[in-house]
Amino acid sequence: MKRDGRPRRFAGAFCMRAEGIDPGRKARNVRAMTLDIEYVRAQFPAFEVPALKGQAFFENAGGSYTSRFVIERLERFYRERKVQPYAPYEASRLGGEEMDEARARLAAMLGVANDELSFGPSTTQNTYVLAQAFRQWMRPGEAIVVTNQDHEANTGPWRRLAEAGIEVREWKIDPETGHLDPAALEDLLDESVRLVCFPHCSNVVGEVNPVTEITVMAHAAGAFVCCDGVSYAPHGFPNVGELGPDIYLFSSYKTYGPHQGIMVIRRELGEQLPNQGHYFNAGTLYKRFTPAGPDHAQVAACAGMADYIDALAGHHGISGDAAARAAGVHDLMRGHEVALLQPLLDYLSSKNAVRLLGPTAAERRAPTVAVELQEAAEPVAARLAAHGIMAGGGDFYAVRALQAMGVDADKGVLRLSFVHYTSEAEIAQLIGALDREL
Repeated sequence: MKRDGRPRRFAGAFCMRAEGIDPGRKARNVRAMTLDIEYVRAQFPAFEVPALKGQAFFENAGGSYTSRFVIERLERFYRERKVQPYAPYEASRLGGEEMDEARARLAAMLGVANDELSFGPSTTQNTYVLAQAFRQWMRPGEAIVVTNQDHEANTGPWRRLAEAGIEVREWKIDPETGHLDPAALEDLLDESVRLVCFPHCSNVVGEVNPVTEITVMAHAAGAFVCCDGVSYAPHGFPNVGELGPDIYLFSSYKTYGPHQGIMVIRRELGEQLPNQGHYFNAGTLYKRFTPAGPDHAQVAACAGMADYIDALAGHHGISGDAAARAAGVHDLMRGHEVALLQPLLDYLSSKNAVRLLGPTAAERRAPTVAVELQEAAEPVAARLAAHGIMAGGGDFYAVRALQAMGVDADKGVLRLSFVHYTSEAEIAQLIGALDREL
């Protein structure tokens, strides 16, 4: 899409599921589609820490445990490579190679070009930088679309473009269910819309949005697409190249890695937006939207996330290229999570004293489960801690979504979020604790 033109691509490119995986992808060769939970948990040192024994972790939406592969790479970098990278001497050369390895391997798993992936200090910071680029690129009177389903980090920066005379249109969720209806988006799209921003899934509603369908609609109207994948990527890396959004954002500290923000910016958009980095870096796509120098050690350690995905793939007999291996692991993770999630949803749905936000069918959502209680949520989370349940209560920076659904943001919601390393026994422990406290 050119600045004053309309889309030239994507006409028949999308036949994938909402999760972004092609059900017909070849070369997975998955020997057994059941996740080996004992092997998984052995890859996370947190499960060996005596102080955490008996503690069931249900606040993964705020940040996951870190895999041993990442920890080992981070420690090695600080011990052996903690010098300015990309110089000709050995330690520096190796440090730079590890940083490049992280970018290349993650980009391949996400189905995008190497230089279309960049690192920043956080997803929030990355989004603010991108919003500044759009502020310079767009003209007064042009429009963007945002939702009230988002975490504030993916809506607040875009909404501030109104200060520059850019029209902000809100795509509203259903106040009862929190559902984001693509049909409602169609009414907001016209020739003046330049960008559509929405989450792959909400951090309180949990429903997986149909990214491909939404992207096709936006592109057909001449708009670019920014998809916040922070709440989805922990449940399996999506193939962003197949999904189709122009921007895809997520946080590595929620995908078993160090505290970094990862963003994919497709070339066609990235080369049009004004450079936000040093002027002499304007010719390098992955440097255009990272004005500050990256954290070398943490970028290098992000290769450990690819190590972990490959280890899971190898253990479960999944082969093929990097994207195929990531796709197979994605399916393993999702299959395990869905099986554990449905009993929890059924239990919460049966309780008259709580309101479950989002879908009641596990296959339609991520295992990020928020419930409105008759009392403030934070004290309930504190009581659950006495039963070995690590969970949180509050608004989780999703104030707009909670208010749209009639939830008192001051009371907040109890959020119970888990990932693929959660065990069936921990789900039983959670339900038992909830039964005593609710």
